[in-house]
Amino acid sequence: MKFEIFAKEPKTKARAGEITTDHGKIQTPIFMPVGTAGSVKGVNQKDLIEDVKAQIILGNTYHLYLRPGMETMQMAGGLHRFISWDRPILTDSGGYQVFSLAANRKLKEDGAHFRSHIDGSKHIFTPENIVDIQRIIGADIIMAFDECTPYPCDYDYAKKSMELTHRWLKRGLERFDETEPLYGHKQTFFPIVQGSVFKDLRIESAKTIASHERDGYAIGGLSVGEPIEDMYDMIEVVNEILPEDKPRYLMGVGTPVNILEGIARGIDMFDCVMPTRNGRNGMLFTRNGIINIKNVKWKNDFSQIEENGASFVDTKFSKAYLRHLIISKEILGAQIASLHNLSFYLWLVTEARQRILDGSFYAWKNEMVQKLSIRL
Repeated sequence: MKFEIFAKEPKTKARAGEITTDHGKIQTPIFMPVGTAGSVKGVNQKDLIEDVKAQIILGNTYHLYLRPGMETMQMAGGLHRFISWDRPILTDSGGYQVFSLAANRKLKEDGAHFRSHIDGSKHIFTPENIVDIQRIIGADIIMAFDECTPYPCDYDYAKKSMELTHRWLKRGLERFDETEPLYGHKQTFFPIVQGSVFKDLRIESAKTIASHERDGYAIGGLSVGEPIEDMYDMIEVVNEILPEDKPRYLMGVGTPVNILEGIARGIDMFDCVMPTRNGRNGMLFTRNGIINIKNVKWKNDFSQIEENGASFVDTKFSKAYLRHLIISKEILGAQIASLHNLSFYLWLVTEARQRILDGSFYAWKNEMVQKLSIRL
């Protein structure tokens, strides 16, 4: 994997770059739609390319491991072929899902023992077999197995968790370096910084992660309930240490405002289920603020979702029609809202990139943060 920086914004830490993988280029900053089980909910691959303009999507190791399973995945030739997607894919390690979804989970030095949330069957994830599983899935970018520290947690727990993540990282890296990709394209391995909201732990973790000299780095364990300013502080602390010439991925974040503030602090890659999950429930993100389409005020509003016809999807759809679909629990409503939100997120990072390139990011970001916080 190759990463090139084309411009930096002088008043912030924002940068515009490009990641090159064997499945194509990714212009950064980038938002990556989440395709948990090999599908971005409610959005087909054609729409992801044509309307959303997605450059890379995510798959989830935990869910794909349980269904359809690795035998099917390998017989299909990997996730790209299984879902008919010829652009880059990133897979997370499944660590967060083990700790949030699995029943009777238990952390040990060898790995995470858990029962499937589907049928209760017993499984174990280790740093080594997580690499093996992600080799079978075949993502371009794969993640280290870590413990996503919950919030709140005390200092001692956060420290022990971070140290376990570091020990698991060493084992995972050894497995990655001694194995080869299965499908003829290169894969790269991102370590993950942990440490909760404790500055000294984040510094220690960032130094440890950076010492492994990988193609990119992730920041985990944020946007898990901590105060927003703590999240921003931890991003700043970590990005002072992580190499400037490598992409930085903030995992599971977040709102449009979070993304702009993350970009301003030197983050290059984002993912979050918010555009689709919130869309299915009637929340729309627009350039002028947030719309709860279920509100009665939109019942007879026949204007398009964005002002001046600047909708990110088919401009035939009005607020009134979309409200009707959502209230009626029609599948089309969830599809339209998800498409709109994902398209908005990709527009946001694409516009941010252009603003970094032309030197207007700082003023534009401050203006957009105010607009995007408004409830319409």
